[in-house]
Amino acid sequence: MNLPNVAQYGLFLLVMTLLVKPLGGYMARVFTGQKTVLDPLCVPVERVIYRLAGIDATQEMNARQYGFAFVLFGLVGTLVLYAILRLQVFLPWYDPVYLTTPITPDLAMNVAISFSTTTTWQAYAGETTMSYFSQVVGLTVQGFLAGAAGLAVGIAFIRGFARERTSTLGNFWVDLVRALLWVLLPASVLVSIALIWQGVPMNFTPYTLATTVEGGSQIIAQGPVAILKSIQNLGTNGGGFFNVNSAHPYENPTPLANLLEMLSIVVLPAALTYTFGRMVRRPRQGWLLFGVMAFLFVMGLGLLDWAERSGNPELTPYVATGQPMGNMEGKEVRFGIGGSVLTAVTTSNTATGSTNSMHDSYTPLGGAVPLVNMLLGEMIFGGLGTGMYSIIVIALLGLFVTGLMIGRTPEYLGKRIEPSEMKLLMIYTLMGPVGILALTALAVTAGPGLAGLTTNSGPHGFTEILYAYTSSFANNGQSFAGLSANSPFYNVTTAVAMVLGRFGLAIPALALAGRFAQQGRRPMDAGELPTDSLLFASVIIGTALIVVALTYLPALALGPIIEHLRLLTSG
Repeated sequence: MNLPNVAQYGLFLLVMTLLVKPLGGYMARVFTGQKTVLDPLCVPVERVIYRLAGIDATQEMNARQYGFAFVLFGLVGTLVLYAILRLQVFLPWYDPVYLTTPITPDLAMNVAISFSTTTTWQAYAGETTMSYFSQVVGLTVQGFLAGAAGLAVGIAFIRGFARERTSTLGNFWVDLVRALLWVLLPASVLVSIALIWQGVPMNFTPYTLATTVEGGSQIIAQGPVAILKSIQNLGTNGGGFFNVNSAHPYENPTPLANLLEMLSIVVLPAALTYTFGRMVRRPRQGWLLFGVMAFLFVMGLGLLDWAERSGNPELTPYVATGQPMGNMEGKEVRFGIGGSVLTAVTTSNTATGSTNSMHDSYTPLGGAVPLVNMLLGEMIFGGLGTGMYSIIVIALLGLFVTGLMIGRTPEYLGKRIEPSEMKLLMIYTLMGPVGILALTALAVTAGPGLAGLTTNSGPHGFTEILYAYTSSFANNGQSFAGLSANSPFYNVTTAVAMVLGRFGLAIPALALAGRFAQQGRRPMDAGELPTDSLLFASVIIGTALIVVALTYLPALALGPIIEHLRLLTSG
């Protein structure tokens, strides 16, 4: 790891850490109804929305009602987006000259589910498939709405630990509106302005026909890129305007733009740890969760940086100057290995597939790092809202294991983990193997699944399939692009994984929060494991690694691990 890379990683981590407390405290005030600086602008708009939508802001919901509203909202958003995509040929700003990829019913279904679950898995090239209307009114709007819905669920989950002897977790519609007006909209305006300053387009002009230096012609897509880019990062969505996403100079023109985009991805999920500490009135708990996330994040940075800087032993390892070159295949020169590694680790940890390099071209161990990050279940910062219940579920599993060791009923923040809570934890934990391993097994044994391996076969082809379902289940959206995924088989099966990853995890999490909200808070005694200690942090990390190893190590052995061993043998 060289000095420029260390400086870049260090600056990123420093700025992120400094923003955790102010942003986390701000969100705590927003969702507990305290005064904020944006109240004069947002409160009147909030009241109008409630009046038009018939929302009673004083009526709270229990876990079942909150979950039903969340699912209903996602369903309506999916249907509306599906209609926009199927009808885009009749809607404004559609140009058949440049939009040459047809949106088939199965692709439209996949895209609609993808964006309504913040997955933004893209089996299409945006600049040749989506009109400006579809990009703005369809995809961008859904980016705001789905991101806000995820944040609302995360806040409701936190309330389950903050409240005592109540059956309610808040009002989904109120949380949704406040997430939009107080958090995502103002943040997206600031980020969009910063991106436009760095050279990201924000226009509705026709595509540009340019002449290359060789005398050939090139079509350069234009469009409202900045607004889509800002919310895809802030809402932990990840869908790109262009096929190559953040590797495209219009989406990510400079190293500074790359740093700003990565910060916009991670700051809100990271700040939610402080929001959690404030809302449960135990700030140390929030900082401990942030510390665990940051530690695992740094471990991923170090491993991926080492893997990519080591390069491919089958290629010439030195340039003419005699300096180690590393693996630059699939990476943009303007970002280099450092900027590519930072983006790969950030996006794979935060459910945001806004990649700036081709992960399919990474070394076997390098490609395994973002894959394992996603297999950890969004617990390293994670999606907007989902990261909080992901890491706390792992913490609860760790407490259950340690409780078995000493023969005590485990507790977290004074709330007991009893059989009914453990059943919900098991449902949550087993959802991953169903959504990833079962679908991967189907794909590698079915003809339509194997037909997607048009570039690679063997262990790397297996990794491409495993990566696709892992990314879909993690609601991430990034891919090993060697897999040809725009087929009825993959459009349907990846959509199943997205739904399981979004609703199959959120519903048990809300039910678990509802159970904890009904409990009183017990005082801690001398026999309990302190949950704000370094020992507990190691329990969380150990539990996460053990769960991933027991569940996914055989699949990893069939893919990146054996590929790495074969590479060493042939080198």
